[in-house]
Amino acid sequence: MSEEEPSRSGAGRRAGRRGRTARQGGSSGPSRAGQELPPQDPAERARAICLRQLTGMPRTRKQLADALRKREIPDEVAEEVLSRFEDVGLINDAAFAGAWVESRHHGRGLARRALARELRTNGVESTVIDEAVGQLDAEREEATARELVASKLRSTRGLERDRRLRRLVGMLARKGYGQGLALRVVRQALEEEGEDTEGLDEAFPD
Repeated sequence: MSEEEPSRSGAGRRAGRRGRTARQGGSSGPSRAGQELPPQDPAERARAICLRQLTGMPRTRKQLADALRKREIPDEVAEEVLSRFEDVGLINDAAFAGAWVESRHHGRGLARRALARELRTNGVESTVIDEAVGQLDAEREEATARELVASKLRSTRGLERDRRLRRLVGMLARKGYGQGLALRVVRQALEEEGEDTEGLDEAFPD
């Protein structure tokens, strides 16, 4: 092999690389500039958005409608897609409300008043809310209030009596329990601990 052959070979490799680079550059330019995808059909976009929203947890119709509006889906398209999702059972506000009441009452101890407020915030209609919170009767609600007070009672020991009362009643109020029920439950819990509850109601005048 002569001394010139390696140089010719090296030059050929460099030329080949330049050729491949030019071909690659020439093929990618037009695809970016002249082959843009057509805009997606609004109904397809709406369906995709709803399915993503429903992944992992149920949603109310209003929650999905808000998501579509935020992504600028036309109202008539959104209405059609949402109605179709209702027809096939992917949207069911009654089932959503029932599951919400069961979960939030057991998990957080929320009373009917607080549960109804949360469901209204989520866009559930009043008639559906009434039916859902109707799962909780007064006895069950009071039993849950007693459990909540019992779980917090120890942490209030050592405090002045009226301060204990306010802290425990306030805890129940934040969870949606009425003042009358809260006072009765807390009074009984304190009496069971040997607290003198005479004049206790004066801390919360009507």
